[in-house]
Order: sequence, then structure tokens, then C-alpha cells
Amino acid sequence: MTFSKPILATAPNKVKMNWWEYWVEHCMMTGWQSIRFNFSIWGDLMGSNYASYALMKEDDPEAECLDWFWASLVEDDVYPKKFLEYLMQMVDDIETGKEEVIPMDDVMANLKNKWGEEDDEVE
Repeated sequence: MTFSKPILATAPNKVKMNWWEYWVEHCMMTGWQSIRFNFSIWGDLMGSNYASYALMKEDDPEAECLDWFWASLVEDDVYPKKFLEYLMQMVDDIETGKEEVIPMDDVMANLKNKWGEEDDEVE
């Protein structure tokens, strides 16, 4: 079972997409990927192969599979062309050094230090 899907038709070191790349490589391929995912869940549901859908011990695997199936029918992973180009521009800006990237470890360490000091003062 997949939980994330690649954004199709996006390439590194490229910030614009032509219409062919957008419609054929992104819209059509993402649509087919969604249809394949929907049929995969439907097949699991029809074949009683839903044991892996329960994440917690108290979850009902069949109910979880059914919920995934209905949720997958309304999924739309096709993004607007402007949004994809915005993401590609952002990646290019980060790779070329135009934008500063703060590592998540530093952010979490700063948060722990800030909140850890305040917790000590309260006690």
C-alpha cells in the first residue's frame, strides 16, 4: 500500500513545463495512477485481502479497507500547471542557493531548548 505518490512530469533543473508535459505526462499519467490505485483497493476489498489496512489492533480491517476505497474515489492528485511550476521554481531556488534552507534538526533543537527552559521555570 502506498501512502505518497510522486509528482509526475516534474524534472530537476527545470522550472517551466510545456503543455505536452503537463497534459500527457502529468494529468494523464497521474489519472491512470489514481485509477490503478482505486482498482487495487477494490481488488483487496473483493478478495478479502484487507488485513494490512488495520493500523491499530482494535481497528476492523474490512472497515478500514472500505474507508480507503471510498476515500480513494474522490482523490485528485492532478495539480494545476501554475502550482507545479511554482514548486519547480522553489526547488531550483533552493538548489541554486537563492533561498536559505534551515535544517529541521536545528528547528527542533531550538524548540526543545525554548520550551524545555520554560517547563523548568514552571516546576
